[in-house]
Amino acid sequence: MKAVSHFRSLDEAEALAAANKRVGNILAKYDGELPSTVDSSLLQEDAEKALADVVAEKVAAVKPLFADSDYQGALTELAQLRTPVDTFFDNVMVMADDPALKANRLAMLHLIREQFLNVADISVLQK
Repeated sequence: MKAVSHFRSLDEAEALAAANKRVGNILAKYDGELPSTVDSSLLQEDAEKALADVVAEKVAAVKPLFADSDYQGALTELAQLRTPVDTFFDNVMVMADDPALKANRLAMLHLIREQFLNVADISVLQK
């Protein structure tokens, strides 16, 4: 609870809560099985490449924080995803016509959402 309370005080909290809600809605509409990993060979747009890079960095950074139950530290680290997530949504069509490309993009969004869900569903924090 303390970690979520701290997260709410961050400048990035509102935008990330909205992004997580959007991701949840997108994933709920997808009927199919998502890949368990992101295939870097399928990344096309600069914004999705940048997001994939920062997601990989953040997943590695939060792993030991989650292991130590440092949820506040993990959420603070994940808050740094705000700009690349916003840029991704502004510049990339998630639901691409190419099924492999779409599934890969959805897998990346799923990975982001799962990191936050290790602590809480921050999408409910949206005002």
